[in-house]
Amino acid sequence: MDLSDSVVPGASVASAFAGMRGVSPVRFRAGCPDCRGRFELAASALRLAIGATSRTTFYSFTCPECGASVRKPAGERIVELLTGGGVRTLRLHSTL
Repeated sequence: MDLSDSVVPGASVASAFAGMRGVSPVRFRAGCPDCRGRFELAASALRLAIGATSRTTFYSFTCPECGASVRKPAGERIVELLTGGGVRTLRLHSTL
């Protein structure tokens, strides 16, 4: 089946999506190692840096309770969850 089989002639974008409900924003549970606070963060509150190795791949955020900058390692599963949830990603490149 190609995409032309699913298009209704004369249908507008608005009518095609009429009835669809908004998607809830993704929230991530996190904790602060400084104040031990536990909270949920929106994808926009997190940053993901993907480096050449597991030692240079991490995510970071600012604790909403104490203001500390938090940086934690991100394994493959964490990277998958964060990127799938819309977290802004920075790819780090080696200078060598």
